[in-house]
Amino acid sequence: MNAVVIGSGGGIGGALVRALEEEGTAVRGFSRADLDITDEGSIAAAAAGLRATPDLVVVATGLLHDGDRGPEKAMRELDADWLARVYAVNAIGPALVAKHFLPLMPRSGRCVFAVLSARIGSIGDNRLGGWYGYRAAKAALNQFVRTLAVEEKRRNDRSIVVGLHPGTVDTRLSRPFQSNVHGDQLFDADRAAVQLLDVIDGLKAPDSGRLFAWDGSEITP
Repeated sequence: MNAVVIGSGGGIGGALVRALEEEGTAVRGFSRADLDITDEGSIAAAAAGLRATPDLVVVATGLLHDGDRGPEKAMRELDADWLARVYAVNAIGPALVAKHFLPLMPRSGRCVFAVLSARIGSIGDNRLGGWYGYRAAKAALNQFVRTLAVEEKRRNDRSIVVGLHPGTVDTRLSRPFQSNVHGDQLFDADRAAVQLLDVIDGLKAPDSGRLFAWDGSEITP
């Protein structure tokens, strides 16, 4: 199997590369130095440079905070520029990766295109409010996944396009927000990667377009 991991410089992305290599999978990782998730030209160039047909593509990029900018606690904190950036990284970027990488995947047989989403993007599960931009961007990403899955099924009826919720993982993205997370619910990156790959291994064609948590349970968008 040939795999591609977008975001290999991050905690989860790097762990996915290591776990796949340990399984004997040929992996091409793209870090920020190789691919800018907010630049379609960069994404297209990365796809064009692949030397092997990918059976698995995982998009493991994401933006939750940067410097003094972070998730909004109330609507008074909404800022157009920050919202646009959060959308660009968390929703638009992965959709553009799909635009350029999905056509390179096999036209027959099982293959998987997975993006890291989040339970917080579930509209039905939103009972706490806040985190406006991140919630909305992940909800948009989940809709992209569903829509991509519908189109991809026409190209390859065994192709699988899914969103994956890794849980709370001890990475730079979640570090400022870990104080209320119980120890048994905070995963190190290597464990999270193995759990995600276990979910991917168990996916079947009817699962395409859906969102799954790290334990294999389905999350309602």
